[in-house]
Amino acid sequence: MTRRSGDSSARSSRWSIAAEVTDSPTAATPSSPAQAALPEVDPQAYREVLGRFVTGVTVVTTLEQKAEGGQPWGTTVNSFTGVSLDPPLILVCIGRGRSIHPIIERTRLFGVNVLGEGSQQLSDCFAGAPSELPRSAFCNAAYELSDSGVPALEHAIAFLACHVEEVIPAGDHTIYIGRVLETATRDEPGWPLLYFRRRYLAIERAATADLLGKADKLR
Repeated sequence: MTRRSGDSSARSSRWSIAAEVTDSPTAATPSSPAQAALPEVDPQAYREVLGRFVTGVTVVTTLEQKAEGGQPWGTTVNSFTGVSLDPPLILVCIGRGRSIHPIIERTRLFGVNVLGEGSQQLSDCFAGAPSELPRSAFCNAAYELSDSGVPALEHAIAFLACHVEEVIPAGDHTIYIGRVLETATRDEPGWPLLYFRRRYLAIERAATADLLGKADKLR
């Protein structure tokens, strides 16, 4: 953030700032020889900022074909977004250290499963966090194969099957842009699992009054 004259003291009382970028030509031109002069951002502070952006939770899946049959793979991802309606494109960011990463590189197919509330254990298991579910056994997750041959989880409220359209290396992650091949939605469980500041959240439903905004059709 750039300080404006006269408001630095007021803002410092509200914000905890680990690093700042000024309006200098050096800061605005990362490709310049002076790039090394850019401020370092504290990794923990960076995590704290990202953690304040509430997201849904998805499990990205794929199927590896082996001599003994297909082996499903999955990993928890909240870096997911739609990119284009025409053609239908989405993107997911997968850490290069995740076990599914080389599998997607080979299969060129993946599914995005949007988890419903109550799926915290699945999310933890596929994320590699401590869990009672066996990660080596696909977290005991019930699934069926889509027409494209991608695992669609029973606990997902929405599903997309995608073909890898473009691969973009980005730091310690890879951005996969996927061309959507199939879509599916479920009404039950119809509410999404949310994630905020390392905690799972559920949407609070009004017991007697309609929610603000668009009509609530899921109650």
